[in-house]
Amino acid sequence: MVDKRLLDILCCPETKQHLKYLGSEEVAGINKAITAGTLKNRGGEAIRQNIDAGLLREDGQWLYPIRNDIPIMLIDEAIAFSGK
Repeated sequence: MVDKRLLDILCCPETKQHLKYLGSEEVAGINKAITAGTLKNRGGEAIRQNIDAGLLREDGQWLYPIRNDIPIMLIDEAIAFSGK
């Protein structure tokens, strides 16, 4: 899990919106889509590695993955979020 102090200072690199930690049910749904090979990142590349957690942008449109307790805060690595 990402340290609370770090979460308090992180924001979307594109819009500067606040981020919230994604729940485990949503992460499981995303990982299911990754395993099925149906999920692409914002850059258009197929996502092949499951995520451990995620940071959801305030408007609910994009999710920044967390792997090995490291938030991946690159715009092209964001995952479109629709409540999977």
